Amino acid sequence: MFAIPLAWLQLQREKVRLLIALAGISFAVILMFIQLGFQDALFDSAVNLHKNMQGDIFLISPQSTALIAMRSFSQRRLYQAAGYPNVESINPVYLGLALWKNPVNQRTRSILVIGFDPTEVLFTKDLVPDLSPIKIPDVVLFDRKSREEFGPIAQLYGEGKPVQTEIGGRRVTVGGLFDLGASFGADGNIITSDLNFLRLFNQRKKGLIDVGVVKLKPGTDVQAVLAEMRKNLQDVTQDVKILSKQEFIEFEQNYWRSSTAIGFIFTLGTAIGFLVGTIIVYQILYTDITDHLPEYATLKAMGYRNLYLLSVVFQEAVILSVLGYIPGLLLAMGLYTLTRNATSLPIAMTVDRAILVFVLAVVMCVISGAIAVRKVQDADPADIF
Repeated sequence: MFAIPLAWLQLQREKVRLLIALAGISFAVILMFIQLGFQDALFDSAVNLHKNMQGDIFLISPQSTALIAMRSFSQRRLYQAAGYPNVESINPVYLGLALWKNPVNQRTRSILVIGFDPTEVLFTKDLVPDLSPIKIPDVVLFDRKSREEFGPIAQLYGEGKPVQTEIGGRRVTVGGLFDLGASFGADGNIITSDLNFLRLFNQRKKGLIDVGVVKLKPGTDVQAVLAEMRKNLQDVTQDVKILSKQEFIEFEQNYWRSSTAIGFIFTLGTAIGFLVGTIIVYQILYTDITDHLPEYATLKAMGYRNLYLLSVVFQEAVILSVLGYIPGLLLAMGLYTLTRNATSLPIAMTVDRAILVFVLAVVMCVISGAIAVRKVQDADPADIF
């Protein structure tokens, strides 16, 4: 009962020093939250399209590396997959980046174009309420969560005004909206029919697709069908890669995690935040121990063992981690909201991340205490008195 008040009394005795320590810990906590938040937003936004595709098995080219770097393969492979008895439907998907012209300021920006057969179900009704407009030539659906640099498309469409612009130099009309969201690979998205896609990308040949989506009948053993398709198609032709939905998602995430510097940078940023916090807490605890060295020596002379004195220092470290974590958490949540509104990235506080950073903050402070605690062990009553 005596140790906890002692640790707290020592900390709050120098209030300015305590506030500086908490500010430093909060900064380290915020830095870790921001780095981890951006990393998770990167992975989540990168696979948002994958998660929303209604399919069980996905066919891609073995040369494809990511959604923004897909390679085409023959649609015949998808037709062959359709011959399996448990297949309910197939849907060829075309993907490509094109220049979108802002209808207000005429500036151009790269946008991801998604083309598919509108008579088939590729997305849920919640994501894309109505596909009928894209059956009309040169009509597209615009992602309202795209970055604002593409223009106030959602606002103009909501006001009932006709929205016309150019994509890759071709005149198009916005016939509706949907909600998907920007990613690190694409700042915005549009959906159109496969025929409209080939009109926009007139250099592309019909029958060369980027993703083949296979939907199985309810109750089908996905792994069994997947194994059979790989045996008869993937291993024989070797010009197609067959993935489950989870593997399709991991395929994209692995690209951003290992094939680009972005994942490493965010991990490094988190490590730097941890290191900065450790140094700050160490300096605070070391200074505090030095200032109270006579008191520690007195306690030793009274019979208190080193173990008790070490526990006081570690309690100070834990108190600092908790008090520094709370404002860091609140500020990080505010920065997440600000970033989400500014970039349209799916960045938000999660329970898992909050717990992870809290554990890192405690470990950070305990490590600092373990380094600084050697000063307490050196406190000799004979030297002090």
